[in-house]
Amino acid sequence: MLNNIGPAGLLLIAVVVLVLFGRGKIAGLMGEVGKGITAFKRGVKDSTQEIEDASSSTADDTVASRDVTPRGERDNA
Repeated sequence: MLNNIGPAGLLLIAVVVLVLFGRGKIAGLMGEVGKGITAFKRGVKDSTQEIEDASSSTADDTVASRDVTPRGERDNA
């Protein structure tokens, strides 16, 4: 159904949306979408930074780990 929409159809849809909602509401909506994307990117960046900080601090603080797998099952893994 959506495969048959061409440039003229998209233009018609854009005009109808503009008439229904007005330029001000659409501009405000796009501004909110932009703020949401920016906040999402900032959250992803902050979380990756926290993960990197946590992994670097735990690597320094941990003692050597030892293998507690029973001898008979070590080769099966």
